[in-house]
Amino acid sequence: MTNRRPPSREVSREERAVRLVEVFGTVQGVGYRPFVHRLATELGLDGWVRNEDGHLVGLVAGPPEAVRRFADGLRSQAPPLARVDRVHCTEPARAGSRSGGRFPMPSTAGAGFSVLPSVPRAARPQPGGAPALREIPPDTATCPDCLRELLDPADRRYRYPFVNCTACGPRATIIDDLPYDRARTAMHGFPLCDACAAEYADPADRRFHAEPVACPACGPRLEWRAEGGPFAPAGRAYREAALAAAEDAIAAGAIVALKGLGGYQLVCDAGRPAAVRRLRALKHRPAKPFAVMVRDLDAASALSALLPPEARTLLASPARPIVLVPRRPGTALAAGVHPGVSRVGLFLPATPLHHLLLRDLARPLVVTSGNRADEPIAIDDQDALERLSGIADGFLGHDRPIRARYDDSVVQLAAGAPAVLRRARGYAPAPLPLPVPAAEPVLAMGAQLKHTFAVAHGPAAVLSPHLGDLADEDTREAFRLTRRRLGALLGCPPPRIAAHDLHPGYTSTSIAVAGRPASARVPVQHHHAHLAACAAEHGLTGRFIGVAYDGLGYGDDGTLWGGEILLADLGGYRRLGRFARAPLPGGESAVRRPGRTALGHLLGLEPLGGPALLPEALAEAGARLLDGGSGPALMRMIRRGVNCPQASSAGRLFDTAAALLGLAGETVGYEGEAAIAVEEAARSQPASVAALPWRLSRTGLAPDGRPDGLWVYDPAPTLAALLDGVATGRPAGPLAAAFHSALVEATCALVGEAVRETGLDTVCLSGGCFANGRLLQGVSDSLAREGLRVLSPRQVPCGDGGISYGQAAVAAARMKG
Repeated sequence: MTNRRPPSREVSREERAVRLVEVFGTVQGVGYRPFVHRLATELGLDGWVRNEDGHLVGLVAGPPEAVRRFADGLRSQAPPLARVDRVHCTEPARAGSRSGGRFPMPSTAGAGFSVLPSVPRAARPQPGGAPALREIPPDTATCPDCLRELLDPADRRYRYPFVNCTACGPRATIIDDLPYDRARTAMHGFPLCDACAAEYADPADRRFHAEPVACPACGPRLEWRAEGGPFAPAGRAYREAALAAAEDAIAAGAIVALKGLGGYQLVCDAGRPAAVRRLRALKHRPAKPFAVMVRDLDAASALSALLPPEARTLLASPARPIVLVPRRPGTALAAGVHPGVSRVGLFLPATPLHHLLLRDLARPLVVTSGNRADEPIAIDDQDALERLSGIADGFLGHDRPIRARYDDSVVQLAAGAPAVLRRARGYAPAPLPLPVPAAEPVLAMGAQLKHTFAVAHGPAAVLSPHLGDLADEDTREAFRLTRRRLGALLGCPPPRIAAHDLHPGYTSTSIAVAGRPASARVPVQHHHAHLAACAAEHGLTGRFIGVAYDGLGYGDDGTLWGGEILLADLGGYRRLGRFARAPLPGGESAVRRPGRTALGHLLGLEPLGGPALLPEALAEAGARLLDGGSGPALMRMIRRGVNCPQASSAGRLFDTAAALLGLAGETVGYEGEAAIAVEEAARSQPASVAALPWRLSRTGLAPDGRPDGLWVYDPAPTLAALLDGVATGRPAGPLAAAFHSALVEATCALVGEAVRETGLDTVCLSGGCFANGRLLQGVSDSLAREGLRVLSPRQVPCGDGGISYGQAAVAAARMKG
């Protein structure tokens, strides 16, 4: 489309400035070409713009001052969804050596400005030597303009579930290849009708070059299918009738499988206890909280006891994440939506289809991943029918294919700022910075649970969406497919280098090692990766003190780590402190049974020179209390050291506290459940609760029996006081708060010793335990009062979902040497 008009004044060819501009960043799929067209037209410039590979190229000609303003505006006036990393502005003659004559010049003044067809080509090298990864725009939620059309009876897109424009709609989940054009998306099978084609070609229309543009006459359509049952009669329906059938089923108590942006979702009435219980049983998710979708911010406020401005901003943001907020007492939500916790994950509709559901049904809905526990979310229609038919009473689908699975993102407000706990739809696959560029492509394999992988090259890494547990074969297949697809879209050559965890039993490690020589592998210790992810996000390249608290990670000394103080930079680390070691009776099974972990702490805690933790008789009583009839056998295992790996883990100490306080059942239903119960018990207590006793020691022993010279937090006094409090009838809430205070004080003491030894004043906090807002806030505030700079993950999960980004940052730094 060319906009022709007479020039604002006659400018001779000698007076005209001609510039080639190249813009890098998130500039495809966000309305950037229409913006460039409008900007050039407003300034009276001639030329053209087009997508090339994963960036944007244009050429402008006109008065020098107008050209200068144009170049400045490319960054300062960019559309809200765009992110401009670099703008290169050169004279075409200087670009000629690499242009090969491929840049058509405006013929005469007043020729107008055009949007040209896109040109696929290999990305050229960027400053620093390595080529930049192509950028894939994330999906974005329905914008206010499209929502108004959706609800306007006079509009031709009234109640059309796929309305979108350049400011909103599917992006990452429909792209087949870059540059981003309709022909290279899942929309290529939907030819535009005359009305949509006119909008698409009109520079004045907000759908100008909106690639997923559609309407009821030419776009995707809904389909409902049900095989029959007590909640949904058998049958099929299409379009508006399909939506009505699904809504009737939900209102009657059904579970509906809905095809969302990044995969199928399971939906039911959040106010119906029976429906929620049935969903838990069929999905094999006994206790982990469900997310609840609400119509708008007013509806969110009705369910939340506290919805500060920051939470409202997150809820209404284009990413539309699930936001963890305190639940308001007395709401109509079924108790089974979030059992045992006072916070509920709320989110607003992300698509027109969700908007229609929430408005028509006028009630909160449970909206959760379309899978069984630990499996990948279903995206293929036939796969969804096969895997979810035993759960869903009916299916509300459509004929627009999903190219990539993206679950819903999860965010909380922690230590005064948003923190991403699961980086998926709306955030991924936006690139993350690498402070040290990767000289060649790297595949970072991540961990085992909450699996993500990362692709890194040049100045950025791209984190994959959340995939699940790699122990599951379906998840492994989803990883293989996602890795191939993401690598191709990013324009990244197949990585020769693989970064991986030290744990030899991780599936991710096995995949990285298979077929690769040692020279092409970068092993990265688990907790170093946690801390490197935090450091890289904040742009650190120098040394810092790191606090890494989580469940378990394989240490370089052969033991299991999880409560670590490290002196680190992106390339390496040295251990300065840790938690005392305790055995895990039965190994991995102890992770699922908090009582076993508690027993290991009671009977086998590392001797550090202080008073014994418990008299033997009390330990035996504790054994009977904590693990029933198996207590004596477990005691023998611990005393003999049989199948009792040693762990210095903050996460396992939380499990022990949960068991001693009576807050954990015999087994946990999901990872971190026991630790969350301790945080939940402390939630109503003031931050200033006095700490339980604790002590530091420097007499810890290495596995070979030699002193290792580390500062060690000895929890024996803490646990003894906890048991005494339980025995004397002290409530669990104050004891849980005092336990948190003890961990905060012990952590600050460990960091203080590290500061005295190193002279550093920057501290990074990471690992899954720092999803605990009380712990994060307490440690951050205490260290800040000591004049230290405290950093924690914000855009990257602090748990294992962020491991792959840290591995990529470490690999890049080590390649540089």
